[in-house]
Amino acid sequence: MRTFDTLVSEALAADVTGWSFTWLDGRATEQRPPWGYANLLAQRLSTANAGLALETLRTARCRMEFYDIGAVIWTLRKCPWWVPGFSVEDYPSQLQELDGRFRRGDPFVAHSTRHLIVARKPD
Repeated sequence: MRTFDTLVSEALAADVTGWSFTWLDGRATEQRPPWGYANLLAQRLSTANAGLALETLRTARCRMEFYDIGAVIWTLRKCPWWVPGFSVEDYPSQLQELDGRFRRGDPFVAHSTRHLIVARKPD
């Protein structure tokens, strides 16, 4: 495994723009919700002054596993609402401790909550 400093540098230099998570390939996994976003992208939800009628509301709790400190740092940069104001400089001891866990072969497990909302403009 690469050194802590190398993993941190890679994560800080990596691009987090857009909505791709391919940088995490081999570094982290996330269980997918039971519905498929690809099929739902064809449906367009537009806001209308008349309001929308709720048809479906589903929630899924998805397991995430992180395998190196770079994956954690990159994810917190990509999703800044998870830890507002996150910076490596503010969490050195916690990141070092987590890195030690990875080096012992223990992944970091977290859970995300996903919501599926289907609403339509009333006829």
